[in-house]
Amino acid sequence: MRRLYSALLWLILPLHLLGLVWRGLREPEYWRGGAQRFGFGFQSDDASAGCVWIHAVSMGEVQAAAPLVAALHERGQRVLLTAATPTGRRRAQQLCGTIAMVRYAPLDFSAGVMRVLRAARPRLLIVMETELWPNLLHACARAQIPVLVASARLSARTAARLARWPGLLSAPALANLHIAAQTPADADRYRSIGAPDLAVRVLGNLKFDREIPAGTIAGASGLRQALGSERPLWVAGSTHPVEEDAVLEAHRQLCRQRPALLVLAPRHPQRFDELASRLRTDGWQFVRRSAGVSPDSTCQVLLLDTMGELADFYAAADLAYVGGSLVPVGGHNLLEPVMLGVATITGPLHTTAPEVFAALRDAGALAVVGDAAELAGQVANLLASQADRARLIAAGGNVLRANRGSLKLITDWAMALSR
Repeated sequence: MRRLYSALLWLILPLHLLGLVWRGLREPEYWRGGAQRFGFGFQSDDASAGCVWIHAVSMGEVQAAAPLVAALHERGQRVLLTAATPTGRRRAQQLCGTIAMVRYAPLDFSAGVMRVLRAARPRLLIVMETELWPNLLHACARAQIPVLVASARLSARTAARLARWPGLLSAPALANLHIAAQTPADADRYRSIGAPDLAVRVLGNLKFDREIPAGTIAGASGLRQALGSERPLWVAGSTHPVEEDAVLEAHRQLCRQRPALLVLAPRHPQRFDELASRLRTDGWQFVRRSAGVSPDSTCQVLLLDTMGELADFYAAADLAYVGGSLVPVGGHNLLEPVMLGVATITGPLHTTAPEVFAALRDAGALAVVGDAAELAGQVANLLASQADRARLIAAGGNVLRANRGSLKLITDWAMALSR
């Protein structure tokens, strides 16, 4: 089955390359580092040689991996951090560029994977959450490089698919896995696909152990003053098409009642110009963050068209809406605004990190809305009630305290495996 998988990879490679070319027309970052996707650019004299290799596919996984990178660095480990997307690689460089070598991950072709293993000579591969790449895992097993899956999760659907495709993950690859599962259910699913029982532990979710940079909190007051402290400020972060209709309608209704400022941060950088054009066409008074102009009292929307600043704006806000949750894309990072002590609204569609969503929802730490009308109502109600915002913030703090501790356990295990 793994050989069939490899053959299919070669068949779809031309389509993948065309996709990179097409995406690069809108976001040139897709054209950079192309050789790394085939295992080149990992020279043996790099600082990563003899390293711990951590693979985090995109921005969310990179942010979860950042505390682990720092913890391993503090214990004297050299770290290679790879990501599969431009936003993930960019975020990895921002968070870890001074303490880790940051690269694009190779595509899952055996030849490219082997180039990286020969050049970087990792003593351990750590993959974040669900990155079970068959050829990569098989190559590590053959090279006797242990693989640790950190904050491991596995949906029932994915486990069922792997059960229907025996051999996709080879027996040596499965025997070489060490699973730091998020939940007992995840642990059971990994055992069901063949992970060794004694190599599966429930150690929780690294995302709860992320530390917010001190500068983010310290700078929140000054940023709020620059944005205008006399009117409500709410942030819609990591938004997608369609749900932006709901966000803007909610803001339109709010502005009919009182002056307010919306910070609108689309998920994908290639949509910045598209969204600016829409705001202009719809008659909004707005400024682009990239223009370097502070919004005046007439400004209704600040378009956050820069990277790496969303947390700063969350910290300065009265209220946050986390996107990707009113459209079926899986939802985005709920923990960031909660950790920053901001009352948080979200939609119900959180398949990317369902356990985080469930823990916060069940504790009363989120206002969950199902459509534009409910979003408008919650935004208006929460901005009008400091007590209700405080209730959400306090509940979120309780969830964070109850779920921390994964970082030390996973770091200790990684250190033991990398000896």
